Amino acid sequence: MMIDRNVAGTAEAETCVNAPLDVSTGAPAIPLARWADRRLAQLATETGSARLAELTGATLVGERGSNGDYRINGQVSAGLGGSRLMPTRDGGWFALTLIRAEDRDLLPALFGEADLAIHDNDAIAAAALCHDCAELVARGRDLGLPVASADEVPVSPPVEILVHGPTRLRSVAEPLLVIDMSAIWAGPLTGHLFWLAGADVVKVESLTRPDLIRRDDPATFDLINQGKANVVVDFADSTQKAALIALIRRADVVIESSRPRALKHLGIDAEALVREVPGLVWLSVTGHGARGEAANWTGIGNDCAVAGGLARALADSTGEIGYVGDAIADPLTGITAALEGWRALRSGRAQRIGLSMSAIVAQALAEERAHDPEALERELRAWSAAKGERFPQVPRRPLLAPVHAIGADNARYLSC
Repeated sequence: MMIDRNVAGTAEAETCVNAPLDVSTGAPAIPLARWADRRLAQLATETGSARLAELTGATLVGERGSNGDYRINGQVSAGLGGSRLMPTRDGGWFALTLIRAEDRDLLPALFGEADLAIHDNDAIAAAALCHDCAELVARGRDLGLPVASADEVPVSPPVEILVHGPTRLRSVAEPLLVIDMSAIWAGPLTGHLFWLAGADVVKVESLTRPDLIRRDDPATFDLINQGKANVVVDFADSTQKAALIALIRRADVVIESSRPRALKHLGIDAEALVREVPGLVWLSVTGHGARGEAANWTGIGNDCAVAGGLARALADSTGEIGYVGDAIADPLTGITAALEGWRALRSGRAQRIGLSMSAIVAQALAEERAHDPEALERELRAWSAAKGERFPQVPRRPLLAPVHAIGADNARYLSC
């Protein structure tokens, strides 16, 4: 049964934590789900999409954890536990996400220990305790690792227009073409929301580096990539790259989640394309911002939520630090990107929009505190008290369309 965001749970739970519960499991509501719900309602209203109107914030922030039968793990992230919060020498809390095998090879450089047992989580935690938090965050970001401090302040705005281009006036009835070059969760969710609103969405994957969750979380992959056409590009092939750029020039929206140097390596100049293609809306989903040094920092949903202050908010409310939700920066950013992208389309003016996952979490937290601080406090306390329990359960959404095989639509979309 879906989480009821407005009705308190059992009398016993009300006495203990005074927070809404999922009546089928006793699991707490996910903090910031109500913020997601309000943003999603805005998107549904502005697009006029009946499909979007059927969604709730609780569904989008909770369905991956629910479908995967995740647990609330405290200082270890939900699911496979790919992210961990570790105390540091100066009393800080350091978040480190390790979901890519190559990242573990960087740990000796991060901690300055050549013989570190890189697959031993206890050894990694002991190494963190020998360093100050800010030192580890700075070095980790230089190495390209997804890291965060529980006490940092996001350096970028949540949403930033990076460059403008020429205007193109569209008819409301004109079909939209969305090119989704992003991966994992936030960007593909944005593409999924555009698809639910009626857009034609083309998912672009690299021949050598396909979307990681295609392999690691096929249920989520299918859910947020259903109905999208799929093309695969060999970025070592100049002809295929040229065909992709030609496709982008026909598009209304582009979604990507690459760091600047990665885009340049692929031969794609986002800002030049926005300046040249009338009405093109380019959504750059980033961990920590699309300008300056932060544009090169790696960020993944769990550590970005820590960087956005959510773990510290939990500690301030309960006395115990931990992860809140499941990579919650991803769905919050996906919803935000879809709303900002839709509004940019309606303006008609070409623009590249940078979205910072960590800053979006900080914004959601601040706005939820202003909207209903007592409810947020109850939800944080209930979340902390539920450590070890099952994730809140939401109904599994049915697939409404097929999931296209990788490269299935090359002939249709790439004239090469």
